[in-house]
Amino acid sequence: MGIALEKGTQSVVLRMDGIIDIVSAQELKEHLVRALEDSREIQISIDAVTDLDVTAMQLLWAAGRAARESGVAFALTGPAPKHIASAIGEAGFDMFAVFAEAR
Repeated sequence: MGIALEKGTQSVVLRMDGIIDIVSAQELKEHLVRALEDSREIQISIDAVTDLDVTAMQLLWAAGRAARESGVAFALTGPAPKHIASAIGEAGFDMFAVFAEAR
Protein backbone atom coordinates (compact mmCIF):
# COMPACT_ATOMS: atom_id res chain seq x y z
CA MET A 1 0.00 0.00 0.00
CA GLY A 2 1.21 3.46 -0.74
CA ILE A 3 -0.03 7.01 -0.96
CA ALA A 4 2.20 9.80 -2.24
CA LEU A 5 1.49 13.46 -2.86
CA GLU A 6 3.55 15.06 -5.64
CA LYS A 7 3.34 18.85 -5.56
CA GLY A 8 3.83 21.04 -8.59
CA THR A 9 3.48 24.80 -8.92
CA GLN A 10 -0.13 24.72 -10.13
CA SER A 11 -1.30 21.22 -9.29
CA VAL A 12 -0.74 18.16 -7.17
CA VAL A 13 -0.95 14.49 -8.06
CA LEU A 14 -2.04 12.03 -5.41
CA ARG A 15 -0.74 8.59 -6.37
CA MET A 16 -2.13 5.52 -4.70
CA ASP A 17 -1.17 1.90 -5.12
CA GLY A 18 -2.00 -1.39 -3.50
CA ILE A 19 -4.78 -1.71 -0.94
CA ILE A 20 -6.38 1.58 0.09
CA ASP A 21 -8.76 0.90 2.96
CA ILE A 22 -9.68 1.86 6.51
CA VAL A 23 -6.09 1.23 7.61
CA SER A 24 -4.82 3.97 5.30
CA ALA A 25 -7.82 6.29 5.72
CA GLN A 26 -6.08 8.78 8.02
CA GLU A 27 -3.07 9.06 5.71
CA LEU A 28 -5.36 9.51 2.69
CA LYS A 29 -7.36 12.20 4.49
CA GLU A 30 -4.21 14.09 5.47
CA HIS A 31 -2.91 14.05 1.88
CA LEU A 32 -6.28 15.19 0.53
CA VAL A 33 -6.48 18.07 3.01
CA ARG A 34 -2.95 19.19 2.05
CA ALA A 35 -3.82 18.94 -1.62
CA LEU A 36 -6.94 21.06 -1.15
CA GLU A 37 -4.97 23.70 0.75
CA ASP A 38 -2.06 23.90 -1.68
CA SER A 39 -3.48 23.62 -5.15
CA ARG A 40 -5.68 24.85 -7.93
CA GLU A 41 -5.77 21.41 -9.51
CA ILE A 42 -5.78 17.95 -7.94
CA GLN A 43 -5.25 14.77 -9.92
CA ILE A 44 -5.90 11.42 -8.27
CA SER A 45 -4.10 8.44 -9.76
CA ILE A 46 -5.58 5.05 -8.87
CA ASP A 47 -4.38 2.94 -11.78
CA ALA A 48 -2.11 0.94 -9.42
CA VAL A 49 -4.77 0.40 -6.72
CA THR A 50 -5.60 -3.25 -6.11
CA ASP A 51 -8.42 -2.64 -3.62
CA LEU A 52 -10.33 0.52 -2.69
CA ASP A 53 -12.81 0.21 0.15
CA VAL A 54 -15.85 2.36 0.79
CA THR A 55 -13.98 4.45 3.38
CA ALA A 56 -11.47 5.55 0.74
CA MET A 57 -14.28 6.15 -1.76
CA GLN A 58 -16.07 8.39 0.74
CA LEU A 59 -12.90 10.39 1.40
CA LEU A 60 -12.31 10.87 -2.33
CA TRP A 61 -15.93 11.84 -2.91
CA ALA A 62 -15.83 14.37 -0.05
CA ALA A 63 -12.55 15.83 -1.32
CA GLY A 64 -14.02 16.16 -4.81
CA ARG A 65 -17.03 17.96 -3.41
CA ALA A 66 -14.87 20.29 -1.31
CA ALA A 67 -12.69 20.99 -4.34
CA ARG A 68 -15.68 21.93 -6.50
CA GLU A 69 -17.01 24.21 -3.76
CA SER A 70 -13.59 25.91 -3.53
CA GLY A 71 -13.07 26.24 -7.28
CA VAL A 72 -10.29 23.66 -7.31
CA ALA A 73 -10.17 21.31 -10.29
CA PHE A 74 -10.37 17.67 -9.14
CA ALA A 75 -10.00 14.73 -11.47
CA LEU A 76 -9.36 11.04 -11.23
CA THR A 77 -6.85 9.89 -13.78
CA GLY A 78 -7.04 6.48 -15.34
CA PRO A 79 -7.37 4.02 -16.56
CA ALA A 80 -8.86 2.58 -13.42
CA PRO A 81 -8.60 -1.16 -12.92
CA LYS A 82 -11.90 -2.64 -14.06
CA HIS A 83 -12.79 -4.13 -10.67
CA ILE A 84 -12.10 -0.79 -8.96
CA ALA A 85 -14.24 1.16 -11.44
CA SER A 86 -17.03 -1.41 -10.99
CA ALA A 87 -16.86 -1.22 -7.19
CA ILE A 88 -17.01 2.57 -7.29
CA GLY A 89 -20.02 2.47 -9.61
CA GLU A 90 -21.78 -0.14 -7.48
CA ALA A 91 -21.24 2.04 -4.41
CA GLY A 92 -23.08 4.85 -6.20
CA PHE A 93 -20.26 7.35 -6.54
CA ASP A 94 -21.30 8.88 -9.87
CA MET A 95 -18.60 11.56 -9.81
CA PHE A 96 -16.11 8.82 -10.64
CA ALA A 97 -17.59 8.41 -14.10
CA VAL A 98 -14.68 10.54 -15.33
CA PHE A 99 -12.44 7.48 -15.40
CA ALA A 100 -10.72 6.72 -18.61
CA GLU A 101 -11.85 3.46 -20.15
CA ALA A 102 -11.55 0.70 -17.55
CA ARG A 103 -8.90 -1.85 -18.33
